[in-house]
Amino acid sequence: MSRINFREVNMLICLVSALDEALMRMPEEASSREEEVRKAAVELLEGQVTESLEQVPVEELQNSKAGIRVSALSAAGYRNLRDLAEAGDGELTAVNGIGEKQAASIRSIIALFRAQIAGRKTIRLSLEDESQASLALIRALAICRMSREICSDAAPVQKEYHDSAQDILPGILIRGSFKWLFSGRRTKDATVAAIEDLTQFASSPLHERAGRLQARYQELPDLSVDDAKKDFEHHSAEYYILLEKCTGTSAAFPASVSNLPADLAAKIDAFPVNLNGFTGSLRSYQEFGVKYILHQKRVLLGDDMGLGKTIQAIAAMSHLYEMEGRGHFLVICPAGVLINWCREIEKFSRMNARLLHGKNLEMEFERWSESGGVAVTNYETMNRIINRINDLMKIPMLVIDEAHYIKNPSALRTRRVRMLEDEAGHILLMTGTPLENRVGEMCSLIDFIRPDLAGEVRRAASLSRTQEFREMIAPVYLRRQRGEVLKELPPVEMKEEWCAMSEADRDAYAVQIMAGNFMGARRVGFLQEDLRDSSKAERLKELCMEAEAAGRKVILYSFFRETIAKAGDLLKDRCAGIITGSTAASNRQEIVDRFEDAPDGSVLICQVQAGGTGLNIQAASIVIFCEPQIKPSLLHQAVARSWRMGQVRNVQVHHLLCEDTVDEAVMKMLEEKQLQFDLYADESAIAQAADELDTDWIRDFMEREHSRYLPAVIAQPGSAYR
Repeated sequence: MSRINFREVNMLICLVSALDEALMRMPEEASSREEEVRKAAVELLEGQVTESLEQVPVEELQNSKAGIRVSALSAAGYRNLRDLAEAGDGELTAVNGIGEKQAASIRSIIALFRAQIAGRKTIRLSLEDESQASLALIRALAICRMSREICSDAAPVQKEYHDSAQDILPGILIRGSFKWLFSGRRTKDATVAAIEDLTQFASSPLHERAGRLQARYQELPDLSVDDAKKDFEHHSAEYYILLEKCTGTSAAFPASVSNLPADLAAKIDAFPVNLNGFTGSLRSYQEFGVKYILHQKRVLLGDDMGLGKTIQAIAAMSHLYEMEGRGHFLVICPAGVLINWCREIEKFSRMNARLLHGKNLEMEFERWSESGGVAVTNYETMNRIINRINDLMKIPMLVIDEAHYIKNPSALRTRRVRMLEDEAGHILLMTGTPLENRVGEMCSLIDFIRPDLAGEVRRAASLSRTQEFREMIAPVYLRRQRGEVLKELPPVEMKEEWCAMSEADRDAYAVQIMAGNFMGARRVGFLQEDLRDSSKAERLKELCMEAEAAGRKVILYSFFRETIAKAGDLLKDRCAGIITGSTAASNRQEIVDRFEDAPDGSVLICQVQAGGTGLNIQAASIVIFCEPQIKPSLLHQAVARSWRMGQVRNVQVHHLLCEDTVDEAVMKMLEEKQLQFDLYADESAIAQAADELDTDWIRDFMEREHSRYLPAVIAQPGSAYR
């Protein structure tokens, strides 16, 4: 036997023991980092409150009826409550007429104002806010988030490493040369065997992995602000979930239940949700949404786009999957979001996602039939599988995404979906379209999931603007709006980019007017083959260069494929991808993924009908429209793809417009439609009219434009206008 180097052995024992102890301490230390987040959040809020006190003039103290000599305070140079808050007691009592009692009253009033202001404040994290308090909170959240992530990765390693270390280390009975001399053969053999095991363990993949995890964890306190900002940009939704958890805030709950009877809201909130198989995190309003889905069983979830309807559906399915022991779940959605659904299911749950679409349909259907999980298919494919499900399978939950696709009871796809009514234990219809503005559509959908309630809702349609109506539909229809639950969303800035038409712009536009081609005229600025003479194209390039300089990405929308093709040629290497109605469903998410990884200044070009449905494009914080959209719903949906949960920058929306053309007329019409919609948003007929193409308006406009351009044509017989 070769001589044992006990110095090296003891160093190895210390190394393994220290790593084992460090791994075991990680969860406790990670929890302590939540306290750092809480402290940073309090500091940020206190700073915001102090700034708000500056907006409250000292004269406000007169309303307190505490007999405070406000004029004396003003004369002494105190202008607002912040000045008073920062003054010491000695400074206040030095003011003529301000004694200790009045100074105490001033402190009490300021404390009351602080509490009132703090109650209205919401923490908004933003990459644009470079204040020390904001950056400190982002950094604290980054360290906390990464700590939790590393602890999650380390959990299985932790136990295995600890068990292995405890199996080996006690077996090293001799740890020094002196004891070796006086030990028996059996003890020496056992020690040698244990040292060999320790040496082998110290060079094992498990030890190396544990070491890497611990090294990652140890580096967190040195995380730079820049690295924290980058992490926030990629995981912003997790930051707000973590912020809610660490600060104990749950301001979203009242908004979640605003229309529900109090007793029903309490029952729903008390529903026990099993999230053991759910690997994501939920905001408080999302958790309530999951409970609502499960407790009510057959519902319409109408949350605004960007509030996480998909994640709520996955969490609800995950609960049933855990509670009922697997099962066959079915998601029916538009083709454009098939891939996204599959990816989200695999990412946020332990359920298998089976894509029932395309060439692998038969194979995936068989796998789903045999092993369960979540089958994801589109409306068109239902005709190939419905007869193999109807009366033959039980579905714990049927999810219908973009449920307005089945608003017409007589449509074939609606009839196919409704065939599964008896097979489904839970039915979840999802739509971001505000159905309270379309009571007829709402009744059609409610008739599918709650026929007992549909008649009552239909009879009360004329009362749709009342609180009573909202409470009537609350047991079956849950809708939360961004402003209610996402107080932290950055602002949206709308800007009209008026471009003076070039001669080529005007000539090409006039040709469309004289031909009576309204849709052609709408392409003003992108009609000519050579866009070097286009004022819109010039402004578009400028905006893209400004985006690159600001470290931002752009999404460019147009209704017209011809415009999209020309914009792609114009932007060349800046274009990170194009999505139109003909882009295969399987390719859309891949294009969005590439765009997310593309450099600053990159542009994703989308046909507004395609890019406004089913895609999450938070990577873009600048949105550009090549022409005004006649349907307000298309505009709002397109903007919402970027302005949603996960967006960390203020969203800038630019409308490229040519003055004195159809652009100007459409923008004016849209302004009138929006006013009409805002006044009568709860009346479905008016709301629908505000979103429809007005043929009379088009005819009148084209007649006026024709009359305006006709004299120029007559004066120039050889004009290209003819």
